[in-house]
Amino acid sequence: MLFRVSTLALLALSFVSTPALSGPAALSQFKIIRPLFRALPAKAAPQRFFVPGGPLVQWNGSFVDHTGQTINYTMVGTDPATTKGITTVPVVIVPIKMVYGALNGNSSFDPLTTYSPNGGSVVHDLIVSPLLNGRIAFVQGGTNVGTTQYIDAYQRANFWSLVQNKPKYHVLLGKPTVLPEVTIKVKPGLGLVETNPFGTQPIGTMEIDVFDQHIQSLVKNLPQITPNTLPLFVTTNVYLTEGSGVEVCCIGGYHSAIGSQPNGQTYAYATYATEPGVFSQDVSAFSHEIGEWMDDPFVDNSVNCTDNTSMENGDPIENDANYGDYPYLVNGSTYNLQSLVFIGYFGAPPSTSLNSWLAFQNDKSTVCPGQ
Repeated sequence: MLFRVSTLALLALSFVSTPALSGPAALSQFKIIRPLFRALPAKAAPQRFFVPGGPLVQWNGSFVDHTGQTINYTMVGTDPATTKGITTVPVVIVPIKMVYGALNGNSSFDPLTTYSPNGGSVVHDLIVSPLLNGRIAFVQGGTNVGTTQYIDAYQRANFWSLVQNKPKYHVLLGKPTVLPEVTIKVKPGLGLVETNPFGTQPIGTMEIDVFDQHIQSLVKNLPQITPNTLPLFVTTNVYLTEGSGVEVCCIGGYHSAIGSQPNGQTYAYATYATEPGVFSQDVSAFSHEIGEWMDDPFVDNSVNCTDNTSMENGDPIENDANYGDYPYLVNGSTYNLQSLVFIGYFGAPPSTSLNSWLAFQNDKSTVCPGQ
C-alpha cells in the first residue's frame, strides 16, 4: 500500500518545572533548560574491537564554501554523482528501560510497554513511522522526491541536482532487528524523575556522559552490532543532562562513533516523548539523529559556520517553532519529523539541492553565520 503524507501546523508550549526526590516535581533543578541535541566526538578504539561485517557504506565529497575554503565530508551511502543504486543499512534497535529508585523518583520508563499516542508500544511506533516505513510519497514544493523513507527523501532532495533523473538512487534503513531490552538503573545524583519542563507529564533524566558509557559497553559487547549496521538505542520520556552539577537539560538524542572512518562503529540514541507537543515528541528526535548520522556519521565533517562547526544538519532548526518539527499524517497516525538543512546551508552551491532551498521544508532563508 502506498501512503501519501500531509503536513499539519502545530505550535509547542514550553514552561519550566522543578524536581523532588520521590516523584515528579513542580519546578526544575536545572540552571539552563532548552531543547538540545548532541554529537559526541568519536572515541578511540583498539583494532581488535571490530568484528567481521565490513565497514559502513560511505562516500566522500567536497565543495568550496563562500569563504573560499574546501570542505571535505563523508556521508552514508554511495556517491550520488557516480552511482544510481540502492544502499540498505541494517538497523539494530536496542530498547532501554530506565529505572529510578526510591531516592530519585521510584519510577521506570519502558519503551516496550509504554504506549505511543498512535497506539502500540513506543518501539512499534518507531518501526512503522516514516523513518523506517519506505512506502510513503514525499512531495516538497510540488516535486515528488521519492516514495521512500523520510531521511532518504531528505537526502535525495539534498542532492536533487544529481539524483532527479535517478529514481533508483536511495539510502535506506533496513528492516530493524529488535534486541532484548536492556535496563539501566539510574543512581541518585545522576538523574531523577521530574515534571517535563516542556509539558506536564513525568520524565526521567540522566547525565549524558555516564549514559553514553553504558551505550559504548553495549556497542562493544552485542554481537549483532557491527560497523556496517546502524545501532539505534531507544528510551521513552527521558532527557539527558550535562554540565558540572547536572546544570543543563534537556538532550533528546545524540550520535557518535567508536573508531574513525572508514572502519569505525557509528551509533545513535534518541528518546520518544509520548506527551504531544513537547520537545522530542514521538519520533522527532529520531529524525534529527538519523539525519545527522546520515550526513556526518563519524562526527568529523567540519564546516566554517559560527553556529555549528560540524555538518550537523538538524541543529540549526531545533530551536525553531515546534522544535523544527513538521507533523505528518500517515494512515491515521501523526508523526512529528524535524526539518533538516541542506548542504547549501553550510556554504555549498545551493543549486545542488531541490529548488535551491536551504532546508527540506524550505524553512531556512539564509546560509549559516560565518558564510
